Amino acid sequence: MVVKSELKLIKSLQQKKCRNEHRLFVVEGKKAIEEVVNSDMKIYKLFAVDPLGLDVGREHVEKVTARELGQMSSLKNPNGYLGVFYIPEPTRKISSDWVLVLDGVQDPGNLGTIIRLSDWFGVSDIVCSLETVDCYNPKVLQATMGSITRVNIRYTELKTFLLETELPIYGTFMNGVSVNKTKLPEKGIMIMGNEGKGVSESVAKLCTARLAIPQFGGATTESLNVASATAILLHEIRK
Repeated sequence: MVVKSELKLIKSLQQKKCRNEHRLFVVEGKKAIEEVVNSDMKIYKLFAVDPLGLDVGREHVEKVTARELGQMSSLKNPNGYLGVFYIPEPTRKISSDWVLVLDGVQDPGNLGTIIRLSDWFGVSDIVCSLETVDCYNPKVLQATMGSITRVNIRYTELKTFLLETELPIYGTFMNGVSVNKTKLPEKGIMIMGNEGKGVSESVAKLCTARLAIPQFGGATTESLNVASATAILLHEIRK
């Protein structure tokens, strides 16, 4: 039986301030938990309605009732497995050739998809503005499909970060130069902006070049979803 204080703690981790206070985050779902367990992230505790269903060491797994799991879960229909892990300390070291910078991305689904795309295209470093949604938000984690364990994510003041780098800085804009007509270097920074406002003015001033994704066939839509645009640009980087 899970004690009341622990149930309260785990439920509180749905809030960013509580995750930051306790340095813990929650992962739900068998496959996602197993991915995190097999990474360098440290386990706080695992909970399962059927502990034998998890392909992990038994010493970390606590059997719970479906009712208890429901009290911890952020899901409408919990799937029987919930893991609590320690938030790792972000590293300042950049290990990938390209760095993805996110300037105020707010939608959890977008951020989760972008993390997954970065993993797919071998971009292991994402630098986020302080206004970007928390990468340990349960909805973000669900969308990453385990890729959160393979991508280094750091939150910082973007202006400071960009002023310190020696890499070329590419911002994405509606009125930029077509990415199809741009020869991209082997290393650089790609900035993706907020869903509604795009790249902020202070960050835009620091861009080496302004890129755009061209429209075809007389399309009249105002803009692309930021995750979709990221997929196209990461593909261009790797061509």
